[in-house]
Amino acid sequence: MSSCHRIVLLLFACCVVVAGVKNVLAAEEGKTGKRHNVLTKTELADGWLLLFDGKTTFGWKANGKADWRVENGAIVVTSGKKSLLNTTTQFADYLLKVDFRSAKETNSGIFLRTAASPKNPAVDCYELNIADTGTNPFPTGGFVGRKKAEGRHDTTEWQSFEVTARGDRFVVKIDGRQVLDYTDPKPLGRGHIGLQLNSGKVEFRNIKIKPLNLASIFNGKDLTGWKTYPNMKSVFSVNEAGHLNVKDGRGQLETQKSYADFVLQLECFANGKHLNSGIFFRCIPGQTMNGYECQIQNGYKDGDRSKPIDCGTGGFYRRQNARAVMADDFKWFSMTLIADGPHMAAWVNGYPVSDWTDPRKPHDNPRRGLRTAAGTIMIQGHDPTTDLSFRKLQAAETPAR
Repeated sequence: MSSCHRIVLLLFACCVVVAGVKNVLAAEEGKTGKRHNVLTKTELADGWLLLFDGKTTFGWKANGKADWRVENGAIVVTSGKKSLLNTTTQFADYLLKVDFRSAKETNSGIFLRTAASPKNPAVDCYELNIADTGTNPFPTGGFVGRKKAEGRHDTTEWQSFEVTARGDRFVVKIDGRQVLDYTDPKPLGRGHIGLQLNSGKVEFRNIKIKPLNLASIFNGKDLTGWKTYPNMKSVFSVNEAGHLNVKDGRGQLETQKSYADFVLQLECFANGKHLNSGIFFRCIPGQTMNGYECQIQNGYKDGDRSKPIDCGTGGFYRRQNARAVMADDFKWFSMTLIADGPHMAAWVNGYPVSDWTDPRKPHDNPRRGLRTAAGTIMIQGHDPTTDLSFRKLQAAETPAR
């Protein structure tokens, strides 16, 4: 073998080794790397929602002056008036995940089912405390004024809370280990989720929630539980796969049951480009789509998802456009809608896209004013091009506070 051939073979072997090392490193990065403030495919399929998008405080409102801000993918607060940063939406039963990191001797917490400005943590909220042992009678993981957590959890590193709130019972885990199991003899039904500034620096990220106790409102076989309008042009049917389909002209399919404050989750598939439909709610029963509308329209302008066409999927038609189009035509996407008194919010593919409070005076007709009274839910057939499919339609009425 010539020296030239030996050199070529040696270079080839070196290239193979280098490529192999790169592949191993890439594989290791894929195993160990973790993206924050996003939902996994499993979480998305299981109905989880992001409460924090990693960049803004959309969907949150402070009840006092403090230096709440977003830094490096975390909600951070250091100083200011003792106060809360609350979700604008109230929640009842749920699974909640939150990562937190606190400086030494910080006193903070996560408030569950809280009033906007609670006065007593043992009465009008559940304060899941963040505080070092020895500096507070209810260290990290305990419910202030209610019950202490098991173990010590004093660290300046990131930790993870996982909370199950179901009726009168709360179970809390820290980094996968159960530290609290509390049953309230006089449980609060619903409330905001609040991040607290008391003293010291604290950071929060990966804030995710999964609504619980939703029940199916579509049996996947026929239109039992729904009212049809044969005189309208829309054709509603159930196919062999168990999907609810609407096509052809204008029309509506209406629930027989009425809902006031509720959580609705569903999956939708647009069988065409930029098709138009919507989910109407708090409708006046029997009238033609007379309710609030959560829009379905996956088009956007100039290749920019922040520029929705015709309100955008998850926006409230004629009230608030979706801040981003998170769904694509010809792909299943999820939508979650929560109506909470005058407030309403929607998530598409788990991402918060709308957050609106109706400022109008009360009126029985939602086209003319604020309607908080119970009404039906309707699926819209918009026009002759309409061709959409729905599945996994689930809803739950929200209990009183």
